[in-house]
Amino acid sequence: MEHSILRYFLLIVTCLGLPARALDACLQEQLRLKAQVRLLEHQTKLQQVKIENLLRERELQFMDRGDDITVIDLGEIRSYTDCGEIYNDGHKRSGFYKIKPLQSNSSFSVYCDMTEGGGWTVFQRRSDGSENFNRNWTDYKEGFGDFSTAKGEFWLGNDNLHYLTLQDDYILRIDLQDFEGQRRFADYKSFRVGDEQSAYQISCGAYTGTAGDSLTGGFNPEVQWWANHNGMKFSTWDQDNDNYEENCAVEDKGGWWYNRCHSANLNGFYYKGPYTSKTDDGIVWYTWHGWWYSLKYVAMKVRSVNFEPNVI
Repeated sequence: MEHSILRYFLLIVTCLGLPARALDACLQEQLRLKAQVRLLEHQTKLQQVKIENLLRERELQFMDRGDDITVIDLGEIRSYTDCGEIYNDGHKRSGFYKIKPLQSNSSFSVYCDMTEGGGWTVFQRRSDGSENFNRNWTDYKEGFGDFSTAKGEFWLGNDNLHYLTLQDDYILRIDLQDFEGQRRFADYKSFRVGDEQSAYQISCGAYTGTAGDSLTGGFNPEVQWWANHNGMKFSTWDQDNDNYEENCAVEDKGGWWYNRCHSANLNGFYYKGPYTSKTDDGIVWYTWHGWWYSLKYVAMKVRSVNFEPNVI
């Protein structure tokens, strides 16, 4: 492709000063090469998308085995602040690694997703309903779940999430999958979680993706007064920080940044697809499947906007 682009620009220079007939032929050749460059650029983009999809499929197939141990011990040679640093240090395999954010007092285990460009630090995962997410404030503060197997469910811990997102400007990516095998995603710029004094208040920026904007209520300006989770404090059944008269965490069976109450409830009860209940307490992403469908798989992960993958 670079060779064709070079020929195209050389022809522009070469055509200058030619007689009329030769000039016309030269310009025709320019147009042909320009079309060829556009075709090659399009083919390159399609190949990149295909490669990313294949890598993601391979990772999901690996995760479906579930019983594989994926704890990767890099020793104490150096300390990493997030999974982006681990990736660029040459460790390209997805799995659990130890990190220590800049202001954290201790290191902790995180799942590093090295697909989709690599370097994603995963702080939440739901996959089979094996873990109870209807927990108290202390459990969500410290973290809980399975930090050893490829399919394990977990919450990294709000303290750890605060230290992680405090040190840089992070993108939030949310991966979603339903029981029919369909997948969607939602990205949010400038994701950050406050400290415990702020009740782990969430902040995030603009949305892009295929799942719809359930986290900040961007699907309809008229519903943002109850559907926008941006700026909300974290709530659990024993600490009610939402904007609702009752306790959303009690009604919807999980700790979350509830408003009045939600259009996203990714720590809700694990039903298998369509469900009936007194409240919309499933694993809900409203803009994709509405309130009464509980998703099969969810992963929430972050990566620095300054991350540049090392391809070596």
